[in-house]
Amino acid sequence: MALPHNRFWSFAVWAGLTATLAAQTPAAQQPPQTPARQQPTFRVQIELVSTDVTVKDERGLFVDDLRQDEFEVYEDGVKQKIVSMTMSHGGRISNVLAAPPPPPREGVVLPSVRKVNDTSGRIFLFFVDDSNLQFRNSPKVRQIFQKIAKQLLHDGDMFSIVSSGTSTISVGMTYDLKRLDQAVQKITGDGLTPSELVERSIGGSEGPTELRFRAHVAFSTVFDALAQLEQVHDRRKVLVWISEGYDYNPYQASRYGLLGPNSSFSQGLGNLLDNMSALPEPDPGADPSAVGNSDNPLKPSSLNAAGIQSETFSDADLFRDIAELTRVANRANTTIYTVDPRGLVGAIDIDQNVNPREWSEYVRKSQDTLRIIAEETGGTALVNSNDYDKGLKRIDNESSDYYVLGYYSSNADRTRARRKIAIKITRKGVNWIAREEYLIKATQIGGPRP
Repeated sequence: MALPHNRFWSFAVWAGLTATLAAQTPAAQQPPQTPARQQPTFRVQIELVSTDVTVKDERGLFVDDLRQDEFEVYEDGVKQKIVSMTMSHGGRISNVLAAPPPPPREGVVLPSVRKVNDTSGRIFLFFVDDSNLQFRNSPKVRQIFQKIAKQLLHDGDMFSIVSSGTSTISVGMTYDLKRLDQAVQKITGDGLTPSELVERSIGGSEGPTELRFRAHVAFSTVFDALAQLEQVHDRRKVLVWISEGYDYNPYQASRYGLLGPNSSFSQGLGNLLDNMSALPEPDPGADPSAVGNSDNPLKPSSLNAAGIQSETFSDADLFRDIAELTRVANRANTTIYTVDPRGLVGAIDIDQNVNPREWSEYVRKSQDTLRIIAEETGGTALVNSNDYDKGLKRIDNESSDYYVLGYYSSNADRTRARRKIAIKITRKGVNWIAREEYLIKATQIGGPRP
């Protein structure tokens, strides 16, 4: 920090410098040179990288006596120095090795950080995607949360609960189970039914626009929550995601009128797309609002053919969005467990105007999205099952016994956003589970220096 100026001495120095310059012979003035334009400066802010490791012996029991020197952490094949290590057994946290502060940036002097003695346990985030939950499943979701309060949350666990839609739930981190009960009573699903998706004809160039919008709102809500969880280290962070899954392009044949009342749709949508180029050109005098074809329900009009072709990449867009979300979750060292409140899914209700084959395809795809979200972050998906007690017990066990290893990455190249992680344990006879990659924040700090 600069010292305060003395006005008298500042004036004396300025006056002497002026007199000296006046006594000198003025030199020929050179034309001013335009300073070279500098490129933006990218500064590297070193952040602690944390990763969970679950270690079990040959009998499937948690190993709670591992030392720091028995772990090895590699990032992109380069061994890293472990600077922090905590162990949780039965939800009780033991600080085996505390992390030192990160290396200070040049020119910045930070005060010393006072260590806080925090004996809190796990951190849970409950996300209720009520925009993608049908209204009739609302009571079932409330029952699941009653089980969560009794079987999953223990003393010392912090939790938060948010929703994506009309339930308008937003409870910050707390230990108070009463707030969870109050939030659960507000849960009301507002998802679209199969018949609503077909009858509203909410199609677009990328599939049903409203359905995609609802999914993007859900993903955006989770992104914001993960940004907060990323600031927490040395704790097991679990995201329990309640949803019926995602599909950017459901019931396509029904929406485009490809299924007549007497059609079995035996050839399948895949073959129809393969033969799309053989369809006749549109009739200039035909009504563009007409759907289907009265002569042959399996032969769509050219308007429908164009719509189907425009939705070809909907699945690719969906899995790209999920891939980005799981990368952010891995960077925040957060394990996601997905729960489908539909439970064991059977045949579609008779009051829904959807072909049974399309219904089965939708169920499969929506469940697959929940499986991918969970498995790519080290969690599991509770789908197509009515045994929620077993699933919650598994979440409890996997989130109670673990190690958290921390290190400062030795790779300062911010252009390499995705980093591969490999954990090795030198002790024999043990098995372990850990995440395999994370995504760094490639942010530009500051601009051109003068």
